[in-house]
Amino acid sequence: MILLQNCFFIASFDNDKSYYNSDILIKNNRINQIGKNLISAVKSENNLKILDCSGCIVIPGLINTHHHFYQTLTRNLQAVQNAKLFDWLVYLYEIWKNIDEESVYYSSLIAMGELLKTGCTLSTDHHYLYPKNFTGDLMGIQFDAARKLGMRFSPTRGSMSLSKKDGGLPPDSVVQTEDEILKDSLRVIEKYHDSSEDSMQKVALAPCSPFSVTKENMKETAKLARNYGVRIHTHLAETKDEEEFCNEKFGKNPLALMEGVDFVGEDVFFAHGIFFNDDELKVLQSTNTSIAHCPSSNMRLGSGIARVREMIDLGINVGIGVDGSASNDTSDMLGELRNALLLQRVKYGSDGLKVNEVFKMGIENGANILNYKMLGKIKEGWLADLAIFNLNKLEYTGSLSDPLAALLFSGISHQTEYTIVNGKVVVEKGKLIGEDEELIVKKGNEIAKKLLTK
Repeated sequence: MILLQNCFFIASFDNDKSYYNSDILIKNNRINQIGKNLISAVKSENNLKILDCSGCIVIPGLINTHHHFYQTLTRNLQAVQNAKLFDWLVYLYEIWKNIDEESVYYSSLIAMGELLKTGCTLSTDHHYLYPKNFTGDLMGIQFDAARKLGMRFSPTRGSMSLSKKDGGLPPDSVVQTEDEILKDSLRVIEKYHDSSEDSMQKVALAPCSPFSVTKENMKETAKLARNYGVRIHTHLAETKDEEEFCNEKFGKNPLALMEGVDFVGEDVFFAHGIFFNDDELKVLQSTNTSIAHCPSSNMRLGSGIARVREMIDLGINVGIGVDGSASNDTSDMLGELRNALLLQRVKYGSDGLKVNEVFKMGIENGANILNYKMLGKIKEGWLADLAIFNLNKLEYTGSLSDPLAALLFSGISHQTEYTIVNGKVVVEKGKLIGEDEELIVKKGNEIAKKLLTK
């Protein structure tokens, strides 16, 4: 049992309810009660952990809808600091083809550690590289890392089937045949997917992109996913290069290509979605297809600005993703919300996106994308995934007339005081509980150096 005591401000996202100087009681993995002076009813309880949250704001845990964990090992490489997407990919594939079991484990710890420390309690990951010499259970390794840190995790079993010799971008050594992809996709669903309401692990399927898999792979993957009730994901409409590639190879824009292989619908979410025209936005609207918006990566690679304002006005479900840590180059979830807010204002003006809309994208919309019905609100009976930020700091001084907006407009650090996942404290006083951060840093830098040397 955990008591968050005397929280300065609680943003519940439950019909705009908010609370000042109140408590939250957590029993098992659920929010049991919200109110004042709850200690009087539970002070005699055994195993009661009390967290002093005076000066803190409490929000539902943030939800990350697109990432590539392995890329934490290849951040900030000078050779591609100024490259656009296709050139960036071609260069990095020659490094990424050497990832091994240790690389996957520690890159997962790095990415999830950063996410947890910046308020994210549920994340997906899009891993689509399967090197020929990789012998372990790749997704099993990632789930081990998630359990170690206590993160709620819904990764995608990614895939690539087109190498350079087939007109794609990656080397032969990291792609798989369609039979291999479908066979292993079925295996990971049957072994790891838990569809229960409070699941700590779900699986989705995610061909990498229209230029890295065949149309048949897209179609069969969608069919398999729907047979097992799991989500479907891919990159789409991220760059003009992609649009030109699809028109030259298939005679269609990327979204029309997806429609042709039944890769649209309420169980589908696309990463990026920058280059949709007006008619394509209406297709997304009518099919209830979602978008994982990745503002930092889009800026970093100079890809463009997604039409998020217009998507929201059409009722399209838009979540937020930090994207890969070699194109961001962080896993700063709260920082991603700030960039989403500011980037839309560059395109649409000073009221282009509002604070409450950004938090809805980063919380409720993300929960919808990853199919979690009891996440996204601080409400009695709902799952206890919470992010707690200390506002009693120099950098927030003068901003407390609107505590929620202070998280985006103010501050010099996006780290939580506490992060709680499924009713357990996983970040305490800004530090990870599940693993020694110094060990993660040491091993991560060693592995990164080894990859670059190869």
